[in-house]
Amino acid sequence: MNLRNSISSIMTKNPICIGLNETLAVADKLFRENKIHHLPVLAEGKLVGLVSKSDFLFFRRGFSNESEKLEDEVRLNNYSAKDIMTKKLAKLDPDDKINVALEVFRENLFHAIPVVENDRIVGILTTFDIISRLAIDEEATATYEE
Repeated sequence: MNLRNSISSIMTKNPICIGLNETLAVADKLFRENKIHHLPVLAEGKLVGLVSKSDFLFFRRGFSNESEKLEDEVRLNNYSAKDIMTKKLAKLDPDDKINVALEVFRENLFHAIPVVENDRIVGILTTFDIISRLAIDEEATATYEE
């Protein structure tokens, strides 16, 4: 993988997103059905936040005391994405280079960075995207010095 390539070459295009006022029940369903870990949050088509599966599980754990399933369902239907989303986000442009994204990941300990063009989300780059690309890259080698 050439680290000077643009991130558009490895990002997940057209990511699954959630609306600002969508309930956490919707987020739960999206996480489970699509096997994803990050949901960009949109308001009027613009990126306003990000809900990670970790944020979601932390929210649920805060209420779990062997609680009844009905109580859990009520909570999931009464809280929305805006209640648990991360608002201050790093963002990348599709033309940014992979090495820039790696630096952002390393410095901030993020696992996902939304890719935005003209205030609209066009993709998401995750550490999983990078690892997946490296795993199939025939030019990637591991050398060990003794």
